[in-house]
Amino acid sequence: MSGAGPLRGLSRGVQVFLLVDVLLVVLLVVLLVALPRGGAARQPAAATPTPTATADAGDDDGVGSAESVTFDLPSGNIACEMSPEGVVCTIGSFTYAAPRVTGCDAPTGHVVRLDAEGFRFVCEDDGVPELPRDRAELAYGAQQTQGGYTCASGTDGVTCTDAAGIGFRLARAQWTALP
Repeated sequence: MSGAGPLRGLSRGVQVFLLVDVLLVVLLVVLLVALPRGGAARQPAAATPTPTATADAGDDDGVGSAESVTFDLPSGNIACEMSPEGVVCTIGSFTYAAPRVTGCDAPTGHVVRLDAEGFRFVCEDDGVPELPRDRAELAYGAQQTQGGYTCASGTDGVTCTDAAGIGFRLARAQWTALP
């Protein structure tokens, strides 16, 4: 019964060629499913300017570059500004219940701050802020450090912490105070 299948009548060389082609297509599909979107060769973009990254936590006192670093997450819904004094992030659209800010009758929920006083939402006395545009993009999986603060971009939002691990995670669906 040899040769009774769909490849009957084809030479052995053509049968091997077709088998190799099928295996290559299967391998390509597996790679497309397994690799992160954009391919593995793509390097995450860093926000500009990029401070020197070191393992030494000696910048925790805010000494060093006094420049602000600004970035947007790839979703375009969150923008942050970092300086040695702290981090301020603005979210354009969210679905979580807006938190109450003591003494505030204005909207809340769009702006969060992390500094020496800890993490808190900001009273939006001037109305709901518009997201700044044309900032560097902090790619998913990348992080930015300024002074003693670090922010990491992820598909689950932005996570910003100080050297002690105090901070927040902010995403369209929810926010979380850390630790």
